[in-house]
Amino acid sequence: MKRSIKGQRLIASFLFGALAFNYPVLYLFNVEGQLFGLPVLFVYIFSIWIVLIMLVALIIELPD
Repeated sequence: MKRSIKGQRLIASFLFGALAFNYPVLYLFNVEGQLFGLPVLFVYIFSIWIVLIMLVALIIELPD
């Protein structure tokens, strides 16, 4: 069975997201302090979320 490079990239982006939203990694950013007036954990979560959306959109839009 032949897999396209686009499918492999989507699987890699899923694995990146699963790792980024895993509890041990989230715990690293659960610190006292603020960044741009927001808790560091919130900034991390929403930043990774935006990066994943942009990454998947880029993968889908690029030709094989």
